[in-house]
Amino acid sequence: MQSLRHILPTVLLASALLLVWQLYCTLAAVSPLVLPAPSHVLRSLFVERERIGPHALSTIWVATLGFSTSVVFAFAASVALHFSPWLQRGLMPLLVASQTIPLVALAPLMILWFGFGLLPKVLLVILVTFFPILVSLLSGYAQVPQAYLDLLISMRARPWRIFRRATMPMARASFFAGLRISATYSIVATIFAEYAGARQGLGIYILTAKNSFRADLVLAAVVVSACLTLSLLAVLRLIERLTEHGHKGGRNAVR
Repeated sequence: MQSLRHILPTVLLASALLLVWQLYCTLAAVSPLVLPAPSHVLRSLFVERERIGPHALSTIWVATLGFSTSVVFAFAASVALHFSPWLQRGLMPLLVASQTIPLVALAPLMILWFGFGLLPKVLLVILVTFFPILVSLLSGYAQVPQAYLDLLISMRARPWRIFRRATMPMARASFFAGLRISATYSIVATIFAEYAGARQGLGIYILTAKNSFRADLVLAAVVVSACLTLSLLAVLRLIERLTEHGHKGGRNAVR
């Protein structure tokens, strides 16, 4: 019941926007080539379900693979930077500078360097999602109260034990916040990579639909992309809830 009350405003607002969109297209007699109505988009999505399905599966596979690899790399890098302030001061400006490179320029370069296979798309997802996860972890590590650290130090705890018992539990909320941001970026980065050059995926589907002047199919692919992103966020939310009990136990042990 509480979850229903939480999502009800979003559902009502989205329904209102779709209704306005549908009424405008109907009453103003807008050409479907310019702006198809929501009903037209849903009908096209249903008709094209067998074609768009494999493309969607390809996109979610690449996004999930790149995202999960990025999580592993970001966690390992965050631990190294946490225990080496000198390394953190040296690398962070370079990592920040890497985020200024636009996807529209980076995706074609990845295809040019590594071809049309799986590798360039996964690498692009890693490059896009790595930084938010890393920053969220480092920010979470810095939120540990000094009293916790002083207590563990007075008990002669080793640095790794302090990190495991105090630092990591305190970074949990920031970590999942970074995961949610990066999960959204992973789908977008995958579609950009496919759009620049791929054999299958929503990016190729959108490019084909655009070249055929099928705005309804482009919007249908956008709907599928949004559903994939929401599904990935829902999985992360489920993982966060399933691990919440263990986190509370660890936090109480620290106290």
